[in-house]
Amino acid sequence: MCDQWLLVSLVITLTGVDGWMTQYQESFNFSCPAHQYICSTNSAYDDSYDDRVYDFTCCELTGDLPVQGCKWTDYVSYLDTNAFYRCVKPDVIVSIDSYYDSDYQDRKSENVVERHLTARRFDRVQQAPIILLKEGTDTSQGVPQIVSNINACQAIADAVRTTLGPRGMDKLIVDNKGSAVISNDGATILKTLDIVHPAAKTLVDIAKSQDAEVGDGTTSVTLIAGELLKEMKPFIEDGVHPQIIIRAIRKATALAIEKIKSVAVHIKKEDPREMRELLLKCAATALSSKLVAAQKDFFAAMVVDAVMLLDELLPLNMIGIKKVTGGALEDSMLVAGVAFKKTFSYAGFEMQPKTYTNPKIALLNIELELKAEKKMLKSELTEYQSIVDAEWKILYDKLDKIHQSGAKVVLSKLPIGDVATQYFADRDMFCAGRVQEEDLRRTMKACGGSIQTTVQNLSPDVLGTCETFEEVQVGSDRYNVFKGCPQAHTCTIILRGGAEQFMEETERSLHDAIMIVRRAIKNDSVVAGELFFFCFLNFYDNICHILIVRPYPYSLEIIPRQLCDNAGFEPCQTKQNISLRGTWFGVNILQEDIADNFDACVWEPAVVKINALTAASEAACLILSVDETIKNPRSGGDNHGAGRGRGRPM
Repeated sequence: MCDQWLLVSLVITLTGVDGWMTQYQESFNFSCPAHQYICSTNSAYDDSYDDRVYDFTCCELTGDLPVQGCKWTDYVSYLDTNAFYRCVKPDVIVSIDSYYDSDYQDRKSENVVERHLTARRFDRVQQAPIILLKEGTDTSQGVPQIVSNINACQAIADAVRTTLGPRGMDKLIVDNKGSAVISNDGATILKTLDIVHPAAKTLVDIAKSQDAEVGDGTTSVTLIAGELLKEMKPFIEDGVHPQIIIRAIRKATALAIEKIKSVAVHIKKEDPREMRELLLKCAATALSSKLVAAQKDFFAAMVVDAVMLLDELLPLNMIGIKKVTGGALEDSMLVAGVAFKKTFSYAGFEMQPKTYTNPKIALLNIELELKAEKKMLKSELTEYQSIVDAEWKILYDKLDKIHQSGAKVVLSKLPIGDVATQYFADRDMFCAGRVQEEDLRRTMKACGGSIQTTVQNLSPDVLGTCETFEEVQVGSDRYNVFKGCPQAHTCTIILRGGAEQFMEETERSLHDAIMIVRRAIKNDSVVAGELFFFCFLNFYDNICHILIVRPYPYSLEIIPRQLCDNAGFEPCQTKQNISLRGTWFGVNILQEDIADNFDACVWEPAVVKINALTAASEAACLILSVDETIKNPRSGGDNHGAGRGRGRPM
């Protein structure tokens, strides 16, 4: 018969005659012929606490042995095998009787192994516990905590799962104030959700970083991270160390990135026509899963034109997006310059000219209005008149200096009153007060000059200029438009539409497309959609010997599988058909079949895929590396904010 190996770990605590506690701890590895019992261990125990030799012998047993001896100790520990401890006096364990097999027949054997047992002494008085954390602190650790974090991240992935792809569903989110948000953008949904789980918040932050870095792919990052954690969950439950899993995930991610770079198609930037076609396809792909998918060609051209109007640095803040309620989406327009809504105006504004050529522009942060701010008591009428005359003189001195500077367009962040409005109208000057700071700064960067807080030094070098300025009608609103800005290339997109929520979602969609086009200009390599699935088909066999890496390709299949689920296709059959085709084949939502995504112009910058894959993998590794969560208690109780203001505490 072949030998059977058994590992027995014994922890025996007993009370000696001298009042000390003695603890024995040892792991025994011994072999025994099959179907025979290990039935006794004999010790030569005395008070010297030296190493003692245990002789393990096999004896003849019949069924279950009764417990023999006199007094038992308070603590007896044994494993899954039945063990019988026999005492001859209260302070000594002299034998351990157990059996190895479930066959209750008589067994007989010989001596099989010899081991040493080390005895250690501990004081009967236990050491006082060390208080490290504040009372009420919640601590959770170990494998259950890792599994709990994985489950929380899977819940986040389930929240955005149905929004993926051209047939993705929208989410209606209502906050505590009653305002509603309708969106299928993963970043917007995750920002709006009030998430309290710490691990889930970590995944949300990583998805937000994807939106800030490349502007698209937040839903893909969340889904891939959630699927990676789902595939690695059985390994955690089986006792595999998280660091082993993390190393495997990072190795697989590096191989996937190498595959993406090897199959990416590089576009020549020297050919403007080819470059524009590339940008149009990338923008259309980003818009295909948005609410404006039906007008993706119209908005793709607008987005490409807007980005091409910028300078080499491609500053995102030089693209303004304004929303005008009413009209159709096709009524949206692109203004090659700065445009903002007409501000509040006083009497005399209609007399001002609305069109200028090469005007000088004064940008101010000054209030040009008479306001009653102080109270003064005067007994003489002449004294009162002198104060009024002084106030008028101060205002007119400011207006005269602005006029003498040669400026034709005056913009101010603070109000411009009726007196100043009529003064400028009499001198064929245009003025606008209460201009938003964002619009004022964008005008300064585009037209030049600087924002002045005084009119004492309005020299030509602090004034801006542009080729044309005009006030135009857009729907029911008037817009001030600056074109031909010399200092920096800028543009403004004016969106038209119906409901406010729809226009806000359109703005978010254009933002994603703008970010994708910017990335495509800076990185001239592109790939087709759904590359996550195919990048592992070729080299999967090369790493299949690594057990933990094997689920990695299955995690990436969540992208085409979820696209099919959201479109109502059969995922398994579609996956099988895709596997038989080339590298660029994927799901074609419009034709309800598979197609070559590269020929179908479903293009994305390679950096988007690489960043999404890296972010998802790092998110999974971060969650797996956390084995303990410590929640500090709130100080002050539930009414921590009561009584801090002028009101009384409740």
